[in-house]
Amino acid sequence: MAAKILVVDDEVIVIKSAERVLRSEGYDVEGVLSGREAMLKLEQNNYDLVLTDLKMPEVDGITLIRWLRNVKPSIGIVIITGYPSQETIKEALELGIIDYVPKPFTPAVLSDVTKRALEWGKGEAEAEKPKEEFPPAMLSELDRVVKEHKDKPGSLIPVLQRAQEIVGYLPPFIQKRIGRGLNISPAEVHSVVSFYSFFTMKPRGDHNIRVCLGTACYVKGIEGVLDKIKGSLKINIGDTTENKKFSLEGVRCLGACGLAPVMVVDQDTYGAMTPKKALEVIGRYDSSFVGAAAKEEAEETTE
Repeated sequence: MAAKILVVDDEVIVIKSAERVLRSEGYDVEGVLSGREAMLKLEQNNYDLVLTDLKMPEVDGITLIRWLRNVKPSIGIVIITGYPSQETIKEALELGIIDYVPKPFTPAVLSDVTKRALEWGKGEAEAEKPKEEFPPAMLSELDRVVKEHKDKPGSLIPVLQRAQEIVGYLPPFIQKRIGRGLNISPAEVHSVVSFYSFFTMKPRGDHNIRVCLGTACYVKGIEGVLDKIKGSLKINIGDTTENKKFSLEGVRCLGACGLAPVMVVDQDTYGAMTPKKALEVIGRYDSSFVGAAAKEEAEETTE
């Protein structure tokens, strides 16, 4: 069954944009223009995820989130806002939001954040019984690191960095363990993991490909580059190839807008990407991929 999403924003164009993007991904999407209308909808229906603006008349986003946390605490929440002030985002994180999307957003960013938010909600429910088996020695070392940083201000990012070195990635079970140890909500831990591109919630391959989904790159054609990479490697964002050679991530910004469209492989940045150039770059990291890409291009030319 398709995930059910409620979009709350006082701008019709934002709701229409979100509906168009998310329905194309197969989600069941509804939109309302106020927090008060959202409350009525939420009383009458069940939703898997709520995407809400912050600044709205009468009932603002923070008020809606507080109400939702009391009435239906299991529903995931993502903020869509053009005013992501540090104070407001911190307050929202403390209330248990999963993530936030700054306006204006590109379709790729909205799709990626929504997918990860829904995965997080599912993973959070299963976090006490992880699918993966983590060796006791690994968890013991993780707990030691958490205990060492517990009373230090700003300790979350250093702990997450060490945790990723120890475990290899940061699944919901590990995030929840860290949050419990540092006395931080799982949602706040997740928001940091999802915001910084050097963290990953899934095991990575030998080489990690990061594709910028920001506005500058989107306008200059990154979507075509991304589609080519996904088709050639036969994976989606967040996945790893069967041979464990490559992982693919979408990030909101790589800080190289002047080079747009941009992708990064491991620590190497490549600008002015085209679909063809992207495959050539990937081929530098795996000689077997070069032949496959050349064969694919030849077949497309023949067609």
